[in-house]
Amino acid sequence: MIMILPWNRRRTSRSSNKNNYKLFQENLDVEVMVPLHFRCPISLDLMKDPVTLCTGITYDRDSIEKWVESGNCTCPVSNKVLLSFDQIPNHSIRKMIQDWCVQNRSSGIERIPTPRIPVSHYEVSETCKKIMVEKKRGDVKKVQELVQKIKNWGKESDRNKRCIVSSDAGSVLSACFESFVSVSMEKNVELLEEIMSVLTWLFPLGVEGQVKLGSPAPLRCMVGFMKSGSLSGRQTAVLVLKEMVYSGQININTLMDIEGVFEALVSIIREPISTIATKASLLTILHMISRPSTISEEIVSRFVELGLVSLMLEILVDAEKSICEKALGILDKMCDWEQGREKANEDALAIPILVKKMLRVSDLVTELSVSILWKLLKKKNGTRDHEDGGCLVVEALQVGGFQKLLVLLQVGCGGGNYTKKVTDLLKLMNLYRGEVECFDSSMDFKYLKRPF
Repeated sequence: MIMILPWNRRRTSRSSNKNNYKLFQENLDVEVMVPLHFRCPISLDLMKDPVTLCTGITYDRDSIEKWVESGNCTCPVSNKVLLSFDQIPNHSIRKMIQDWCVQNRSSGIERIPTPRIPVSHYEVSETCKKIMVEKKRGDVKKVQELVQKIKNWGKESDRNKRCIVSSDAGSVLSACFESFVSVSMEKNVELLEEIMSVLTWLFPLGVEGQVKLGSPAPLRCMVGFMKSGSLSGRQTAVLVLKEMVYSGQININTLMDIEGVFEALVSIIREPISTIATKASLLTILHMISRPSTISEEIVSRFVELGLVSLMLEILVDAEKSICEKALGILDKMCDWEQGREKANEDALAIPILVKKMLRVSDLVTELSVSILWKLLKKKNGTRDHEDGGCLVVEALQVGGFQKLLVLLQVGCGGGNYTKKVTDLLKLMNLYRGEVECFDSSMDFKYLKRPF
């Protein structure tokens, strides 16, 4: 009897635990029904920021804003034309929803936070006016406080950012940046950094902002930050410059006249401070050398002198997809010019890395690798003699280029000029196949996507 009691107790305990577990599982399976008047009529989800339209119907703010921004001018429920797009916060419904969330906390329902009221065009405009007034007075501290206010609004939501952009805050901050740079960059470093951090998401700028920010003094300031500023200052400066070049809101001739701009862009890639800054610098360079211009050759020449070709090949060795695509895009454009091709031909990494990247990273990387190989191995007339380029063709064969190009042709490579380049390269390499044992039995094609 003494021996049985503990066993019976253990068995009873186990049985009790199993029953508790079943009850717990049953509780988990219970669905909490959200009251219909707490659901947004558009998304049918629990409303987090209920607002009422002029028609008297309440929606979740995010849902109704997307509806209106899509070009609709009627109430989704009543189908009445909206005489006003004002969205009045429905505090009573929001309070009821929060109370309901608290009551159902045991079922895993989290209380929705009290939403912040979105910034209005009026508030942004008034703040911008104050910035202009304080700028004229030269009150750096007050201007910085107002810029910080705009920055905080932008952090709260994408809606606030859109409102700030549409209120032409970009032009105001550009004028402010230009004004304080002209006074003294050294004395106003903190303010200038703060303005740049907001400008990164205020593009495209208005005409006035474009003129102010694209003038020599602000450009020299940004280049100065990129070369010797703090880590955050270097990053924000290259981000702003990237947006200016990308959106076409800067004269390339003016940019070229800024001392040290080429060196600054290359240094951010050579001595990376962040992935964001590296990508911004790569994109800036790519757009500078891609834009049709009478000075394109001069731009390429400046970058070649700074060792950009070799740098692109070096970062391709272990770069992630996005950086790979941008680096190859730069190489492809630079190989349109003889000096770019010469530098690539001289680099021992060029052929092996281009062949390696084919079929491994993305379709774009493969296409760019083929394009660069074609430019390196072929002359404009489509031929290449043995003494001039045969050694490069043999090198491409030795690292498995023929097999990869053959696979590309078999699985389909998009047609058009791309297919022609693949075919041209195969024909060229076929002429040298007898000179080298090029088959690499260790090649792994498991990453290839089947065409069926």
